[in-house]
Amino acid sequence: MKAITTSRGDGERITLTEDALRQDIVAGSEDAARKGKIDSLSKGEINYLADIFCIPGRTVSVELGKEVVVSDDGAALMPSWGRPSAGHAIPISDHQAILMYERVYGGDTVGLGFPDYSYKPVKSAIGYARSHYKTISMLTTIPLVYGAQPNMGMYYHPTGPVESPSDYFSKYEFDKAWALQEEAAERMRGDVLDVAENLYEVGCEALNLDTSGSAGDADFWGCLNVAADIKEKCPDMPVEMGMAGEMIMGLHGKLTHGGERLAGMYPHQQAQAAARAGVDVFGVAVNANTGKSTPYNLARTVTFTKAAAEAVSIPIHANSGMGVGGMPMTLLPPITDSTRCAKALVEIGKADGL
Repeated sequence: MKAITTSRGDGERITLTEDALRQDIVAGSEDAARKGKIDSLSKGEINYLADIFCIPGRTVSVELGKEVVVSDDGAALMPSWGRPSAGHAIPISDHQAILMYERVYGGDTVGLGFPDYSYKPVKSAIGYARSHYKTISMLTTIPLVYGAQPNMGMYYHPTGPVESPSDYFSKYEFDKAWALQEEAAERMRGDVLDVAENLYEVGCEALNLDTSGSAGDADFWGCLNVAADIKEKCPDMPVEMGMAGEMIMGLHGKLTHGGERLAGMYPHQQAQAAARAGVDVFGVAVNANTGKSTPYNLARTVTFTKAAAEAVSIPIHANSGMGVGGMPMTLLPPITDSTRCAKALVEIGKADGL
């Protein structure tokens, strides 16, 4: 029986028989369906996903006519950044790197962000952020998206002004812990809105809330609220929201938005909440299991992504990178895996972009 070379979720190269490949795909899809209470992949979709892994050659691509738009969280800046961030450390400026991404690589959109990539420090350097953005936007043609992480965890001690709620959870003082999370979410909300309004004044073409919900349901609550704020105060600026994970952690547990409890939400429910808040592009994030194969992880991702795409009318851009989107948890995932993940997300998962 033919052996298929693929990876495990930790990046190790493995081989699977066709039977084992199919078993992993079925198991991954059924796991997503069970947890999200959604439909698993059909027999035809399972067969097609297996066929994608059986295609010979290192790379694959979508069929003609099925190409999608690609957005990112700073990929255009990689040539000028250092090796620890998976960059190339070429001695060029951000401006030059972005122009190269647009005019040489043929990017669909281009991302700009502060080196720390969190909104909290951007606010303190907003003058730099405004001039940096305006200068580059005057030179680019494709949409220039400004991105950063809401990163609510930065608002807790010792890096922020709010006491850590975990100190109160350990003492069973739940009301205090819940109140601290809500305070941190409101502070985060204010900072993101302040940055958005300042960038809007210099013509910001889109704002990316990257890795939303990283600190749990209060983080997601704050992100949904600020998305609505931005659409009210900056109506012509699209908002893209990329998630931190496939399930919203219930670190608060009681917060709701639009009458729906946020804790425990899976991608299709997250997408619906984001759409209600006014988000224009939603980024599904499905985490990789490092002990399982890439076919298993990709089947889970495709199942969740398809459910999200069917649940909302706004574009779904599946997060596809290190440890999400079916790809291994490595700094530079092999192109053998990344192209197969991209093809499956688009052709089976119905993603509108990546």
